[in-house]
Amino acid sequence: MPSPIAPVCISAYTATTALGIGTAAMTAAFEQQRSGLRPNDFSHRPLDTWIGRVDAVEASPLPKALASWECRNNRLAWLGLQADGFIDAAHAARERWGAGRVALILGTSTSSIGATEEAYRELDGDGCFPEALRNARIHSPHSLADFVHAALALEGPCVTVSTACSSSAKVFAAAERMLRLGLVDAAIVGGVDTLCGSVLFGFNALQLVSPDPCRPFDAERRGISIGEGAGYALLERADDVDAAGLYLLGYGESSDAHHMSTPHPEGLGAERALDDALARAGLESGAIDYLNLHGTASLKNDEVEAALVARRFPASTHASSTKGFVGHTLGAAGVVEAVASVLAIETGLMPGTVNTRTLDPLCGPQIRLEPARGDVRVALSNSFGFGGNNCVLVLGRGDAR
Repeated sequence: MPSPIAPVCISAYTATTALGIGTAAMTAAFEQQRSGLRPNDFSHRPLDTWIGRVDAVEASPLPKALASWECRNNRLAWLGLQADGFIDAAHAARERWGAGRVALILGTSTSSIGATEEAYRELDGDGCFPEALRNARIHSPHSLADFVHAALALEGPCVTVSTACSSSAKVFAAAERMLRLGLVDAAIVGGVDTLCGSVLFGFNALQLVSPDPCRPFDAERRGISIGEGAGYALLERADDVDAAGLYLLGYGESSDAHHMSTPHPEGLGAERALDDALARAGLESGAIDYLNLHGTASLKNDEVEAALVARRFPASTHASSTKGFVGHTLGAAGVVEAVASVLAIETGLMPGTVNTRTLDPLCGPQIRLEPARGDVRVALSNSFGFGGNNCVLVLGRGDAR
């Protein structure tokens, strides 16, 4: 088992999803049990499904100085930076530590592939991209991180993590290691993914897309609803731990090495990530007040996660999936759900599991359909990625230990 780590301060955070721009919109939806999913109106050939779409993206072109990075994914990244004053916090960190001492670590599963898809649909007579879309900056899996790095005028390490649905959870782990090793003094972490044909039609080809709004852990669940989102957090060295402050307390990472798309049937990789996260936090599972589940509403993933939660957590733990609110935001899911967990700590509001009608009998009493309020000192967030790439985060107040 790993040894406990020093807490890492979470100085600022934000998330933009189908629920709206910023955390206030997210909190209001959680309180009202209001889903942001809607019938699919995306792509030139919309599938018969439901999606979590951020309306403001189309009306939010990049500033003129950043126009060379123009694409839908970078638009959402820029929109997300403006929410909750996050860009001001990022600028302040750059001034405080120096541009070369702030790392940028972002997760994404598709980056700007939507722009590449558009270019392929508009090939000219010679089979080349149209002139307007011959831009190497956007036809790259590293486009997102490169763009944000330039937009924030940073000079420190710039890293893209692409491990499917665990991408923007693993960025927290990478940041903690950089901070602990003294490579940087602060890290901006997060993730952005936008809707695109490759994802919608790809998951549909795997028969994982639901024709209805997704219903996590429902006895009659039919698959996932794909969403889009952008989320960020500013992590800084914590020389002194404030009892009321917000911190990354622990993390665990693992890979099932079982199947290219299906999780291990007994959840062995997920459980190892959970064990390592609790060990690094120096806590037992009974200390977790709120558990944000991966909960995609796919048949096998929910079955494996429900069994893990039932055997490892006391009945008093409030656990829920927020996928029914925003959809599965893929590479952005880890940070979006980390933000939901931090909001639970700050506000005491623990979300329910929206859209779900009847829980699968496999579920234990931990999984709740209705929201609740309470004193949340420690929250845990599960991100169990496609193909069994897992990451678990433990977040909490400074007095949690």
